[in-house]
Amino acid sequence: MRSTPATAAEVDAWLTVLHTHGHLHHRETHPDGTWSVREHPDSIPWTLHHPVLAMDWIEALVREIAANEPDTRR
Repeated sequence: MRSTPATAAEVDAWLTVLHTHGHLHHRETHPDGTWSVREHPDSIPWTLHHPVLAMDWIEALVREIAANEPDTRR
């Protein structure tokens, strides 16, 4: 459980890492503090309006990624 609310900088960092590692096709930060993301080139873009909601979306994506990738832990 988090003890502090999510920040825009944290969302930016997570989205950058996910995009860099190929888990997001497109990410864009807007001046109004929202983010647009696409998982695949043909997917509908999601608009993330608040850091807390964005982190919920990111958490769901990370769980999906973990479930679909082979376990490489020892």
